[in-house]
Amino acid sequence: MELTLDRIFLDCSVRCLNELASRVDDCLCRLDGSQVWFRGGESQNAVGNLVLHLAGNVRQWVVSGVSGAPDVRDRDAEFAARSGAGVGELRQLLGATVRKAATVVASVPPARLASKPSTMSSSTSPSTRARSSSPPRRPPAKTSATTHT
Repeated sequence: MELTLDRIFLDCSVRCLNELASRVDDCLCRLDGSQVWFRGGESQNAVGNLVLHLAGNVRQWVVSGVSGAPDVRDRDAEFAARSGAGVGELRQLLGATVRKAATVVASVPPARLASKPSTMSSSTSPSTRARSSSPPRRPPAKTSATTHT
């Protein structure tokens, strides 16, 4: 098989997916269950939330977006979780998702790289759709401080 730029790109993408997932897996192996779900404050995310979110992103944008598989993501639940999956289960979830994504990327016909992807607005979570349809937030107006002497 002749190596074309398209094929080199796809092969490199698969290697990068696997390498970066391996780095996350290595970090997860260093944590115990309580560390995975620890939050420094109520508005902060735990490592477990970030792993759920990463797996959701990869599944939504690569597995569903590229292969056309149904998107079953619940983004809000990824961040709402306060406990649940242990380290082993999180590792398995991310590993399986990345393996599936790598298989999808490896099977992309090089000619498809030039095609315009369809938008995924119908498969994002309700909160994502609400954010994307809302006008951008404006910074608070600056008020001048008045000093009395």
